[in-house]
Amino acid sequence: MPKQYSRRSFLTGIPALAGLLPFFGGPLAAQEQHFHAKAEDSTSSAIPMGAPEDDPRLAAACRNKVTELRGLSPMQFLTNFDYGTVAEEKGKKIREFQLTAVDKTIEIAPGILMEAWTYNGTVPGPTLRCTEGELVRVHFTNNGKSEHTIHFHGIHDAKMDGVDELVHPGESTTYEFIAEPAALQLYHCHSSPVSLHMNRGLFGAFIIDPRAARPLAKEMVIMLHAWDTNFDRKNELYAMNGAVNFYRDNPIPLRAGESARIYLINVMEYEPVSSFHLHANFFKLLRTGAMGQAAENTDLVTLTQAERCIIEFSYRSSGLYMFHPHQNAVAERGCTGHFNVT
Repeated sequence: MPKQYSRRSFLTGIPALAGLLPFFGGPLAAQEQHFHAKAEDSTSSAIPMGAPEDDPRLAAACRNKVTELRGLSPMQFLTNFDYGTVAEEKGKKIREFQLTAVDKTIEIAPGILMEAWTYNGTVPGPTLRCTEGELVRVHFTNNGKSEHTIHFHGIHDAKMDGVDELVHPGESTTYEFIAEPAALQLYHCHSSPVSLHMNRGLFGAFIIDPRAARPLAKEMVIMLHAWDTNFDRKNELYAMNGAVNFYRDNPIPLRAGESARIYLINVMEYEPVSSFHLHANFFKLLRTGAMGQAAENTDLVTLTQAERCIIEFSYRSSGLYMFHPHQNAVAERGCTGHFNVT
């Protein structure tokens, strides 16, 4: 049976919280020592320091054309939905997923490596998808060097909340709940400090579809986030779906007149908000789990950390159309993309 961790066992570890102090302003070595995940020298030496304008490696990473990136497949991730496996127990339909925490070196921009913490070896983690009312069972194994959890947004019992019951390296646990409400949800690690675990890549989209399907459209997931490459709690590079400027140099294909739907999530740590601006067009905005009539018709939406929305649009004519956060410094440091409409 998977090992479960109780609130009591968590509280007995409170004296160790003194070890958190180096995290707030301390060097990377002290942070990593506490969380049992010291980066390999070959990786940490490749991590640049400072902002792009201060470091030529970061400036080059933002400027250089992006093709393939080691350990990332942003175009594949965009439209890849994990529906798990379906079984029946006592006449009840159960949808099961497998998630494993894995430490993995990934190339987030040309020549820039990051010692990421991942679910199933990808950043973001797999986009989990189910239907409202289904019983969802998520089997989680921690193969990383640090303690991790999975916290799902949505409605469920406290014991399934993935906060206090830390899963230690080499251990497993199972989360089980009824999928509700129908909405664009989110999952992420909630091991303290949450900002570190999310900044290093432990997050993913969780879509609970309504029982009555939404209208047909080309569906995509875009997660806005950033990379604190030197672990000083400040972002140096900004990304969509793990990569810096990938969609700028590898435009997302659309057809003129085609209905498009983006499941958009902001998981950017160390910043108060991010945003999404669509060039030369407007979109229908549905907040989190909205059904039916859109809340707004606009070309820009602002999202705080962990806020989600669904946007729907189509282009009337062919061309190359830009999209990006309208914090221009964020866009210029890696968070820019294009749609290629034909």
